Amino acid sequence: MMIVDDVENGSLGPYQDRPRTFPNMRSKPYTPLIFRILMGINVRILVILLLLGFGYVFYIGASTSPIIVFVFSVCIISFLLSIYLTKWVLSKDEGPPEMAQISEAIRDGAEGFFRTQYGTISKMAFLLALVILGIYLFRSTTPQQESSGIGRVTSAYITVAAFLLGALCSGVAGYVGMWVSVRANVRVSSAARRSAREALQVAVRAGGFSALVVVGMAVIGIAILYATFYVWLGVDSPGSMKVTDLPLLLVGYGFGASFVALFAQLGGGIYTKAADVGADLVGKVEQGIPEDDPRNPAVIADLVGDNVGDCAARGADLFESIAAEIISAMILGGTMAQHCKIEDPSGFILFPLVVHSFDLVISSIGILSIRSTRDSSVKAPIEDPMAILQKGYSVTIVLAVLTFGGSTRWLLYTEQAPSAWLNFALCGLVGIITAYVFVWITKYYTDYKHEPVRTLALSSSTGHGTNIIAGVSLGLESTALPVLVISVSIISAFWLGHTSGLVDETGSPNGGLFGTAVATMGMLSTAAYILTMDMFGPIADNAGGIVEMSQQPESVREITDVLDAVGNTTKATTKGFAIGSAALASFLLFSAYMDEVASFANESFKQVDIAIPEVFVGGLLGSMLIFLFSAWACSAVGRTAQEVVKEVRRQFIERPGIMDYKEKPDYGRCVAIVASASLREMIKPGALAIISPIVVGFLFRVLGHYTGHPLLGAKVVAAMLMFATVSGILMALFLNTAGGAWDNAKKFIETGALGGKGSDSHKAAITGDTVGDPFKDTAGPSLHVLIKMLATITLVMAPVFL
Repeated sequence: MMIVDDVENGSLGPYQDRPRTFPNMRSKPYTPLIFRILMGINVRILVILLLLGFGYVFYIGASTSPIIVFVFSVCIISFLLSIYLTKWVLSKDEGPPEMAQISEAIRDGAEGFFRTQYGTISKMAFLLALVILGIYLFRSTTPQQESSGIGRVTSAYITVAAFLLGALCSGVAGYVGMWVSVRANVRVSSAARRSAREALQVAVRAGGFSALVVVGMAVIGIAILYATFYVWLGVDSPGSMKVTDLPLLLVGYGFGASFVALFAQLGGGIYTKAADVGADLVGKVEQGIPEDDPRNPAVIADLVGDNVGDCAARGADLFESIAAEIISAMILGGTMAQHCKIEDPSGFILFPLVVHSFDLVISSIGILSIRSTRDSSVKAPIEDPMAILQKGYSVTIVLAVLTFGGSTRWLLYTEQAPSAWLNFALCGLVGIITAYVFVWITKYYTDYKHEPVRTLALSSSTGHGTNIIAGVSLGLESTALPVLVISVSIISAFWLGHTSGLVDETGSPNGGLFGTAVATMGMLSTAAYILTMDMFGPIADNAGGIVEMSQQPESVREITDVLDAVGNTTKATTKGFAIGSAALASFLLFSAYMDEVASFANESFKQVDIAIPEVFVGGLLGSMLIFLFSAWACSAVGRTAQEVVKEVRRQFIERPGIMDYKEKPDYGRCVAIVASASLREMIKPGALAIISPIVVGFLFRVLGHYTGHPLLGAKVVAAMLMFATVSGILMALFLNTAGGAWDNAKKFIETGALGGKGSDSHKAAITGDTVGDPFKDTAGPSLHVLIKMLATITLVMAPVFL
């Protein structure tokens, strides 16, 4: 960890002399190796290298399709806009020295943990890459691969290279999310001293930078990989691979992204919630000091956790979501185009890349639509930040409908079915409406302006037990509406695709699954703005902590409290959005898995019969995996939090002067405890997720070999994936919503309702919030990543099950 040993021996004088000065925790700043190398290169040489890189990118793009050139152009422009947003945010002042010192301590802790965590993840990724290489070198090949001349060795190295590239890009996406948050938090704090609207704008633009980079990287990464394979393999030339089979080579990219996202979410989630629980239980409940009080030894660990758990992990998570959705939609688009004998299938394959390119454009407009007002007085009435963010989201939604319709007409029009594009445009509209409804439902159940959270807060007035009962029941109830919405959207999109007029060689309708894929694309067509709202939450949370620790006036804290409460809601809504998109994306990947098995087995694989005992057992194992994974994730938070609680109690006992600002807490000790414990604890649930489907599929493959059922392993894994997806969606909805509702019930009481801070109701609400912490920020977010990773790992490992 990058925490120096002289934290408590700093030369800043005792607290009673300089109560606003935070102990110096700065050490040598950390910069990733790749950035150190780039900064060491001469500027002219770097410019030449960049031009050569752009030249190569556009060359392979032009050699592939004009659509790829369009995608590259939009992504590069979005990167330039993100640079503008970065400069705009960094041009804001950091406020008084005490604010800057606290921010620097948070930055060091976050970057130190990130380096250690991703070092561990990278080692595991290389180990898994060797396993994949070994499997692919000894697996059988499909008839399509044999006819195109792609042997085992080429296929193995392509898959491993795609896996490592996906893992690398996911890691970079996580670093970008953390990099901006640890620099924007103090600037939001400083802006809050002037006006709420300016603080909101700084937080939104900082989140916007991260969102544009993450989405842009996901799109351009897949586009470059697709174009490189297209040119290198001579796709569509005589005796080579067909373009409709090319998307299957990209599956490794999605698996790499899922792998890193899962461990990033687990490690970051355990870190942030263990620190938060430890700080709240001892500081707020036992000692009665405010949240983020500088006397709390765990406060820096808590603030660091917001960055590594909510920013770095969420960046990797959304990167993986978009990558998985794009690849699965490309696979289904290519399969449908092949079955329907469409003359130019490139439009159906590249459609997801174009949709997300437009996502970058419309989300940029939505981000820039949030501006400061002329009234810059801190005494001006505080506007509702959620209403402002909703206006930006509404602008993005309207533009998404228009651009999605134009994209379907441009790329999905075919003479075989002239009206098919309109059906697919309606599928996209179904997805956009689904996303909007998901955001609204989650907001209803987690925002304290609405009845569910207020009822939960009221239950706190009768004790801790009633608060827990009300929170659990609210979380269980909240699963109903999202499931109904997902069900309607899947059936509607499938029906619209089915009736699009596209038929296969036998005359049977063949557009149903692709219609569902288009709906998924519609749901994610505003992903960049959704991620912006998500990043807004932890940045605002950190800003409030910095304001509290630097002992700013109460009027400033009021502004950051409002932003923090809205941030809790936006984080909850984006998690709900991610769960909905995970459900649809997993459905697509499941269909792609069945096609892949049929391709390897050279026989039809359309149904999974759960009446077969082994297949039913596979389903039970899939559901069990979700519950066991959730249990291990929550218990990891509990064990780590216990260590933090013991350490914080020890410091309060051994240093009684802390409460009177006469002694300094040892912040570095808490940071070190949480960092080491979270890295240790993330291994077991992560390994469970990776190993389970492989072991189950292999064992039942062996059993099927001896019982005369060659596809038994593949069928059992299909049932495992199906049941795990269903159970995982419900569990993730319950955990995320219950946790978010508990958090905002506490925030509602802290506004002065039901006795306000320090009352018995407040203490009961803190207990509920503590219970909900591992739900909403560790187990819940990890589950929807787990669902997609199970789908991608079964797709990549399909040869093992046959």
